[in-house]
Amino acid sequence: MPLDQPLNSLGFAKPPAQTRVVVAMSGGVDSSVVAAELAREGYDVVGVTLQLYDHGAALARKGACCAGRDIHDARRVAEEMGFPHYVLDYENVFKDAVIDEFADSYLAGATPVPCIRCNERVKFKDLLETARDLDADCMATGHYIQRKMGAHGPELHSAADAARDQSYFLFSTTPEQLAYLRFPLGHLASKAETRALAGRHGLPVADKPDSQDICFVPNGNYASVIEKLRPGAAEPGDIVDTEGRVLGTHRGLIHYTIGQRRGLGIGGLADPLYVVKLDVDTRRVVVGPKELLATRTVPVREINWLGDGGFLEGGPREISVKVRSTRPPTEALLRPISATEAEVELLTPEEGVSPGQACVFYETGGTRVLGGGWIWRGH
Repeated sequence: MPLDQPLNSLGFAKPPAQTRVVVAMSGGVDSSVVAAELAREGYDVVGVTLQLYDHGAALARKGACCAGRDIHDARRVAEEMGFPHYVLDYENVFKDAVIDEFADSYLAGATPVPCIRCNERVKFKDLLETARDLDADCMATGHYIQRKMGAHGPELHSAADAARDQSYFLFSTTPEQLAYLRFPLGHLASKAETRALAGRHGLPVADKPDSQDICFVPNGNYASVIEKLRPGAAEPGDIVDTEGRVLGTHRGLIHYTIGQRRGLGIGGLADPLYVVKLDVDTRRVVVGPKELLATRTVPVREINWLGDGGFLEGGPREISVKVRSTRPPTEALLRPISATEAEVELLTPEEGVSPGQACVFYETGGTRVLGGGWIWRGH
């Protein structure tokens, strides 16, 4: 092979036909388009779909990611495009690494983000190892995020389409994983482009609706899932104000989240009240005026650092952060405490910052993801 062999579109100095890529296929339009595009370019594509939970009850359910229908859809795409497809049973791994923690976090008064843990502990760990076992040069996914080569190696950047950006859910990707991963959709300007590509390939999933729910939570009903996993979890208790006065009763902490206003059942008050704290020890839902939701100081732990240099080098630094997936980045000061802990000071206080959510770091005024961590206690 000549030494001046140009890099292919996945960054390897060899022809696509000699480059094996494992595509993580959820059965949705995004990962299907990734697999189809790479197959069309002549890559040695292997599709892999994970069965993450018992999908017998979920076969006919729309809006979730790894049900039986989705496995069927992924298989059909592989057949149409002529590449091998495997289904791996990861039920036990998924339950141990994601579902159990999800339930326990809710019981501890937190608001977890299981999709991040799934990427971190299942897809980018076990599935990535499987891709290596299959002698793949890299693994590709349908996530909307960009991987760019920088002066110190691959960097993670938010997607070109801010409305589709999934960087919040991928902050815990390590430099070693990033070296092996590829995200072919991150540069697209809109989801419409992805669907157009699906149509061009004649994919059966071209018009399939996007998944909305967490895959193992039917219809977004968290409480019913947690009650099944942890019987007795929905024990009632008091709703109190910040002085401890009882205003009513609740039907279990798992039904409430920080910042919630509706469904508290304590009408007839002059000013609206919001959930400002979930006290697990006393089983109390604490409510107060909206201004109590404003948070300026956010404690963060389990930090994954993707910036240049060590996390503790250089002391406090100005960055932008997201404290919720749906919020745009906001300016903040990052103060490292240890290699995995920090305090984030928001220059403009944010409402509804909740333990169990992620705090993701970005370079100020840029697209680069510098890492992030988990918010671990209330204000």
